[in-house]
Amino acid sequence: MTTTHPVRVVQVPAGTAIHATLPGAHFFDAYAVADPHPATSALHTWLDVLARTPRWTEHLLAVRNRLVRLVGLKGVGQLQDMHRPASGGAPSDARSYRVGDRVGIFVIRHLSDAEVVMGQDDRHLDVQVSLTKHPAPPGGTASVVLSTVVHIHNTLGHAYMAVITPFHRLIVRSMLQRLAAAPRHGQR
Repeated sequence: MTTTHPVRVVQVPAGTAIHATLPGAHFFDAYAVADPHPATSALHTWLDVLARTPRWTEHLLAVRNRLVRLVGLKGVGQLQDMHRPASGGAPSDARSYRVGDRVGIFVIRHLSDAEVVMGQDDRHLDVQVSLTKHPAPPGGTASVVLSTVVHIHNTLGHAYMAVITPFHRLIVRSMLQRLAAAPRHGQR
């Protein structure tokens, strides 16, 4: 019998590196789900999330990349894009990455076993995404929290966020639901 673990809206976790970026933010959100692999690192879990990203997100990002170029912004590529870490290690090996390496559309800004913060800056806004791992409380379940913090620089940034926010929420929820549906350790 499979247990479903719904995606929940939560607060950006206090005491995390992403929480420290909240002052002055124009947009932020956070979603949590049960962690199917609590013994893995935050970056390992993020790579797992990317591997499970729905195919339709590629189409949305391709449209986004084409449209933003019309107003002078940069295309960011795809969430699942693989970039070789500076260490020379395999892009699929979380242990190969360091701060400054690129993972998909983001650059790693903070890296620990419990949290990875990645960012993407442009002239209209700065985006940071964090995946944090939270151990199980007594009688509870370990969780993963995916947080986003956005600092907007101009009118274009506000317009961009007004358009992109519903898609962002849909993508994040879908990614986390797919992660939660992953087989638990010890299950096949």
